[in-house]
Amino acid sequence: MKSTFYVEYYGKQIDQAVLIKEAKEIWTKSGKKAADLKSLNLYIKPEENTAYYVFNDDESGSFVIE
Repeated sequence: MKSTFYVEYYGKQIDQAVLIKEAKEIWTKSGKKAADLKSLNLYIKPEENTAYYVFNDDESGSFVIE
């Protein structure tokens, strides 16, 4: 089964794959190996243009949704 998930708000459309890619880039740019990322939870707050993430149920942060 192929599925696609979008968040639409204020005339913008954000693809789930783009958000996941951005979060994974944050992980690897911090010097960690991609293979060490076991779980990723994303929380989207469209009214703040922000995505919040939790890596491996331990490390958290956020990034601006473009």
